[in-house]
Amino acid sequence: METYDFDKIISRNNTNSAKLDLAPFLFGETDVIPMWVADMDLPVAKPIIDALKKRLEHEIFGYSVPIPYSTLMAVVNRMKRNYNWDVKPEWIVATPGVVPAMHNAVRAFTNPGDAVVHQEPVYYHFHGAIEGSGCQRASNELILRNGRYGIDYADLALKFEPKMGMYPTPSRAKMLMLCNPHNPVGRVWTREELIRMGEIAISNDAVVVSNEIHCEILFKGQQHIPFASISEEFEQNSVVCMAPSKTFNVAGLEASVIIIPNDKLRKQFEETRSGILPKVNVMGLVALEAAYDKGDVWLEQFLDYLQGNYEFLAEFIKNRIPSIKVIEPEGTYLIWLDCRELGMNPEALKAFMNHKARVGLDHGFVFGVGGAGFERMNIACPRATLEEALKRIEKAVNELGK
Repeated sequence: METYDFDKIISRNNTNSAKLDLAPFLFGETDVIPMWVADMDLPVAKPIIDALKKRLEHEIFGYSVPIPYSTLMAVVNRMKRNYNWDVKPEWIVATPGVVPAMHNAVRAFTNPGDAVVHQEPVYYHFHGAIEGSGCQRASNELILRNGRYGIDYADLALKFEPKMGMYPTPSRAKMLMLCNPHNPVGRVWTREELIRMGEIAISNDAVVVSNEIHCEILFKGQQHIPFASISEEFEQNSVVCMAPSKTFNVAGLEASVIIIPNDKLRKQFEETRSGILPKVNVMGLVALEAAYDKGDVWLEQFLDYLQGNYEFLAEFIKNRIPSIKVIEPEGTYLIWLDCRELGMNPEALKAFMNHKARVGLDHGFVFGVGGAGFERMNIACPRATLEEALKRIEKAVNELGK
């Protein structure tokens, strides 16, 4: 069995790495430790590398079919194996990324001026997908209680109700855009939570678009439930977005899986993308199939390492930076840090992390309502990198007020 060394430091210099090369411009420091964008500083599974090498030996890279049958079956088999979800091959659409698929979904299933309900703080590309399509953001803000985020169902229901006044108008909330596991707060929504959210949306004739790109990055004891797998009604009123990109660290190959069981919705999605949203590139399809068919040995080792990284971070912060609180994650490798006890406004906290600590994090306010005072840290890196970043933050905190 292949064994992976995740402690190994792999230089990303001269590889056109957005994470590394953009960091000095984004954070204003040349020696910042980049822990922002969601890709890993860890080696990719050998079966993926081997499959890519084999394809390179063919020497011709012409147009490919949208998604080969063998790749379709890799997706079908993985959905059955991981979630006992019976997905039909014809439901599957391949796109070059989940973000463009989200943009396409908003355009396909809403009209300009409609509202899209989402749950802030949330991955900031949700904002762009909604507003870039001429729609309005309707935030069902998550509730933080005792260090854990939950859903405000009463407010969620209100988002779909008519606007009352002298001249009541029907609700224009036509879509619920979920993030599960939720980025950045790390929740993995339970079956009961998904059912309550889904029933509210579907009873109001809203389509549910569920971004599940982090669905295989789970901490101990957690189980992911694809939204559409819950019932036939949910299946016929939803779009599920998945990808190997986060799980297997192949984001640069841009291959995603969009599962749309409803024939009408799938046709709308395909018609909207026509001529604008391209097919997945040849190497992306190869990586997708290899990851889903042969990546589990690597994934098991990565999840063990990630669990260790989280436990190291949690213990370090508890004992050495107690003014920062860790929101315990259930999924993703993105840790949501509550820095409100430092007493800084968003811009001051940003400057503190960028210039005093010299650690490049995603600043909480960019995730929308409820994000101010928080920072998002990517811990999918060698432990030595994580330790150095935490030591920098500790030193900077200890120097406050001096």
